[in-house]
Amino acid sequence: MVAFLNNAAFAQKIDTTAITLKPKPKTVSRVPVIKANIQPYKPAFNLSSANTNTGLTVKSNKILTVLKLYPNPVNEQLNISLRLDRESTLSIKITDLLGNDVLVLANERTPAGEQTKTYTIPNKLNAGIYFLRIVAGGEQVIKRISVL
Repeated sequence: MVAFLNNAAFAQKIDTTAITLKPKPKTVSRVPVIKANIQPYKPAFNLSSANTNTGLTVKSNKILTVLKLYPNPVNEQLNISLRLDRESTLSIKITDLLGNDVLVLANERTPAGEQTKTYTIPNKLNAGIYFLRIVAGGEQVIKRISVL
């Protein structure tokens, strides 16, 4: 009878369909997590405005600001709206893509303030893409224009 019990114990099989051992998928974050108490960087003073602690004012040394350049593409006339912080010599040239001067529109002493200048583009200028180089007081601004 002992032999019968031993055989009976081995006759049972474990149901493998009910037990599945799947590993849980790990959630991987692509953003690194920093576990520290780090204060964000704040500059000591703001360059664009006055510092209230020391009374220090930092003024921008920008002389030339080009506000608007229209119409672009240019057909016959080009309007340039600009602002000069002080009186200076204003030079406006049209250059090709290689940097060669094609046309000088202005080379004159200009007073400070906001101004709109109008220039006529000659017919001898071929259609294409050019650069408008505006220089005032040693400061240079380059804008891309298309000529029709």
